[in-house]
Amino acid sequence: MFNDAGATVLAKTILMTADAVGGVLTYALTLASELAKSGTKVHLAMMGPKPKPEQEAAIRAVPNIVLHESTHALEWMDEPWADVARAADWLRDLELEVRPDIIHLNGYCHAAAGFKAPVIIVAHSCVLSWWEAVENQPAPDRYATYKEAVKRGLTAADAVIAVSQAMRTSLERHYGPVPRTAVVPNGLASPRERTGKKEQFILAAGRVWDRAKNVETLARVASRLPWPVKVAGWDSGSHDGVESLGWLPPVELGTVMDRASIFALPAKYEPFGLSALEAALRGCALVLGDIPSLREVWGDSALYVRPDDEDGLVETITKLATDAERRIELATAANLRAQLYTPERNARAMRDVYEAIIHARRAPSLPVQRPETRSA
Repeated sequence: MFNDAGATVLAKTILMTADAVGGVLTYALTLASELAKSGTKVHLAMMGPKPKPEQEAAIRAVPNIVLHESTHALEWMDEPWADVARAADWLRDLELEVRPDIIHLNGYCHAAAGFKAPVIIVAHSCVLSWWEAVENQPAPDRYATYKEAVKRGLTAADAVIAVSQAMRTSLERHYGPVPRTAVVPNGLASPRERTGKKEQFILAAGRVWDRAKNVETLARVASRLPWPVKVAGWDSGSHDGVESLGWLPPVELGTVMDRASIFALPAKYEPFGLSALEAALRGCALVLGDIPSLREVWGDSALYVRPDDEDGLVETITKLATDAERRIELATAANLRAQLYTPERNARAMRDVYEAIIHARRAPSLPVQRPETRSA
């Protein structure tokens, strides 16, 4: 079996964990779709809340995915540890059934479950860095068990991939040195076509019940903005100038992004930001929280505002809304920057990691090479 570069594919079967809560499912489906091009089959082990019908349909639409469903609590939820242990048993049984070449975890704790196959962790976020950014203080003592479990997982993994350098730095700050780490940014495909013309409104979207997204700040200042604010995924509270769109299936969200002129994500914490990437691919100008990870991902192609600066957010969005030339310039810059973060590039980097750790396992007398860091 060969990939598109003509090299032998070692990771023919992957057991991958995912959940339907945030962007991890989008990441997993995008990666699996690319891996399918080299003949790799992905067994997707779902945990946490049951996927919405639209999410389940998206999973089943990927031809190389075999879906395995559970409702085991995720490691970052309140008092999850009995379920985490049950999930470890379930994943070990799946490994015996599936016999994967690689176990790809989009979480931490289960890396220490004693799998036979090589294990990689992809670090999308973590509780301790979330708490530090959102609460402006260290996580409370009740997360001591979580911290130790994550640390064990990081130590046990054959490789740890962070979605940004900022995320890798956070891991090392909170859990100590992490061996065999690399940075591989996320990727999304450009839409085949855009629907509708740009309209005069500001869009926010994502897992917006999460205070890290800081949508509440945008909602508080909406009445001071020259354009209305539409929020996808948020249906609580009432603010002048805000239209709540509720949770939208991906196709509907893409249609709204096609029409939005400005996408606002004044985040306090966002290790990568798939929602901003999709908005940029759909021609939106970006106004983002001024945090290291978003600066890293977007460079000079976005405008930044401190997450706690309401006046600054109003001023920045107002200037952008009233300057069509600048808005088009920024939207173009963001779209060009977004072209760096492709599914092909992400999958190629992940295949390199898979094959490196498979080779290392097959030749244990050789030193393990540090995976190559991929960045923009």
